[in-house]
Amino acid sequence: MTGSRPAPPHSGQVAIGARLRTCPQIDTVGFRPNFFDYTVDQQQRLLSAARILYPTAFYAGLFNAMGKPTFPSFHTYTFAMDKIRQTAMFQMTGIPHPMTRIFYGPRQKQDILSVFSFPFVAKIPRGSARGNGVFLIRNPADLSAYLARKDPAYIQEYLPLDRDIRVIVIGKNVALAYWRIAPAGRFKTNISQGGRICFDPVPAKALELALSTAEKCGWDDVGIDIVESRGRLLVLEGNMKYGTKGFQKAGINYRQMLCDKILSREV
Repeated sequence: MTGSRPAPPHSGQVAIGARLRTCPQIDTVGFRPNFFDYTVDQQQRLLSAARILYPTAFYAGLFNAMGKPTFPSFHTYTFAMDKIRQTAMFQMTGIPHPMTRIFYGPRQKQDILSVFSFPFVAKIPRGSARGNGVFLIRNPADLSAYLARKDPAYIQEYLPLDRDIRVIVIGKNVALAYWRIAPAGRFKTNISQGGRICFDPVPAKALELALSTAEKCGWDDVGIDIVESRGRLLVLEGNMKYGTKGFQKAGINYRQMLCDKILSREV
């Protein structure tokens, strides 16, 4: 706990999440699930702050209902780790996205096979990250094993690619972009799954697509994954809990960069 320590000089903004805890100019009070677990002083600082930084998924909606600005935005939290909601947003706003369908009910298997041919990709639609919960479905046995999870079935066309593009958007700007290359013989490009980072030039159109996607969806702190297939750029998903190894490999101190962006009001 931070207790009742004096507030840092830049006290117009108060942070709850830990992303800015190494930034001495920002008052980080930490997460407390019970508001009255904060000291009276911390409660007052939160309620009177001009903006709440990293409010956490728990408090983001509460501050939004109160009309208090947050960073990241309320919408960024709304879509976090929810592939179904993201896909619906992509479809409604015309963001290019691989062919994807959501299937419910007892006829999932029959309905899926009436639309998709093997191989295709199946994902756990909510709560999965870092490449976990993503499966290449090659045959009926693979599909049956996936459907045994009893979740809504999130099915996506398989694109035989060995790389994708990760574009990290902070505020209204690209903070970093790089290629993620899958290990030989595997289809997942996630760094946590053995993918490697490559800083070969990223197409300008991919950066433009990432920025327009973030704007349309109301996201202001997100890693957007993009693939190039058959001459088209497609958005796979937005990752609000993106890793920072790309920044480390690029020689960028992520936490200091974030602190600088906050203090300069770039975000």
